Amino acid sequence: MKKSHPMRRIVLAGAATVSGIVLLLSLKPASDPAAASADGAPQGQQSAAPQGSGGAQAAAGAQSQMLTGDVVKTDYGNVQVRITVAGGKITSAAALQSPTGGRSTTVSTDAVPKLNKAAVTAGTADIDAVSGATYTSGGYKKSLQSALDKAGATGGGSADAGGTGGTGGGSGSGDASGSGAGAGAAQAKTVTGKAVTTDYGPVQVRVTVSGGKITKAEAVQMPKGGRSDQISGDSVPKLNAAAVAAGNADIDAVSGATYTSGGYKESLQSALDQAGG
Repeated sequence: MKKSHPMRRIVLAGAATVSGIVLLLSLKPASDPAAASADGAPQGQQSAAPQGSGGAQAAAGAQSQMLTGDVVKTDYGNVQVRITVAGGKITSAAALQSPTGGRSTTVSTDAVPKLNKAAVTAGTADIDAVSGATYTSGGYKKSLQSALDKAGATGGGSADAGGTGGTGGGSGSGDASGSGAGAGAAQAKTVTGKAVTTDYGPVQVRVTVSGGKITKAEAVQMPKGGRSDQISGDSVPKLNAAAVAAGNADIDAVSGATYTSGGYKESLQSALDQAGG
């Protein structure tokens, strides 16, 4: 029995060696799928990242608007402005039309770039006239304002609609109230009527329409100088109030301001035509 002990040890040692080899061979293949899985994870993340950034770029691009203002006639030719609005700001401005021919070409070449820059800087139509280009500057500002009016009518509704969606995600009650507010804001339009020439000066009306009703009326232009200042100061507020009260251009002329009243009504009607009323 004592002589068999070495043989038994050899057999046991051999069995242990074989078991170790088998164990090593079984571990190596198992590590390969894990490595492959680890390599695959970053690939999935890399492909997803560009898709997310692309969506953000598309959303940013969708916010910009290119809007063309009305053609404004001046004593030296037409002026028309086109602007690009993004994020509620004017990012670029250009004159599609400006007075040309003779001295007008020189004046426009000097004035228009200055007016474009001023529009972008100010972000509104409240810009200074360029010295020596009074008529061109006046026409530019009117056309610019009409373009901004269009931006307010279209861009404001879109922004409100986007805000409604965010509120809706928060709670059901917020969605209901937010949707109502967004819908009401989307219906509001501010429109500028055409400038009507009278014997005492031009008259131009701007109105805000919401829910099919005039909520605000104001005269952008009115006869000025001498007796006209007094007449306009007395009649225009009355005409503004009458326009809001009537909700249309069928309003009575103010006594002693026949020409101003006539021009006001004509410009008001053109504004309502643009607003769809």
